[in-house]
Amino acid sequence: MATIESLLNHAELPDSPTPRLDAELLLAHALGKSRSYLHTWPERELDAPQLERYQAAIVRRQAGEPVAYILGQQGFWSLELEVAAHTLIPRPDTELLVETVLALLPATSAALLDLGTGTGAIALALASERPAWRLTGVDRVSEAVALAERNRARLKLSNANFAESHWFSVLVGHRFQLIVSNPPYIAADDRHLAEGDVRFEPSSALVAGADGLDDIRLIIQQAPGYLEAGGWLLLEHGFDQAAA
Repeated sequence: MATIESLLNHAELPDSPTPRLDAELLLAHALGKSRSYLHTWPERELDAPQLERYQAAIVRRQAGEPVAYILGQQGFWSLELEVAAHTLIPRPDTELLVETVLALLPATSAALLDLGTGTGAIALALASERPAWRLTGVDRVSEAVALAERNRARLKLSNANFAESHWFSVLVGHRFQLIVSNPPYIAADDRHLAEGDVRFEPSSALVAGADGLDDIRLIIQQAPGYLEAGGWLLLEHGFDQAAA
């Protein structure tokens, strides 16, 4: 008998750092319910289609695929975002960029740029907090731009827009009070690229040359031409790259 409780108690995810959480998220998704539903109705039996969906999701997770890709969504800031295999999965660490930007600029009208926007996470989080700000997000991957636009439309954030661009390539003549980015910053030979969730994420969103700094150097070199006087440039980087 496949009850909620029995399935959660027997989920086999030995390589996951959070096996119980993963199982709950996958089961809730298969049922179309919240995680709280699982705890409220532990004796509920799954029907055949629900069980098939859950078991298929477990197999994918056992192979190492990130839960966010299996679910097709990931929480970031106060938002629930669609994610896909051609975008980086938004991470809690990147929320520090959002916090910092909110503290730097007044809530009055301002133009901001999110370079390498991916799912649109940073731009949309800022747009949701500051209706008077105008957010532009760019990405070189057309599928990512389309996904970010879907997130924007679903969240009904009219003060954000997205465009396909290799960093600043389509932004000639534009100026911003602040530019923010979570660019690729991992070295090509970093052993962590063969571990965990990053094995499934696009290398173009992770790797930036031999030392991981190729894209950061380019952004720092070109950003002054797109910043208003007194403007800000905020970049996420590796814990050991600050001195560079």
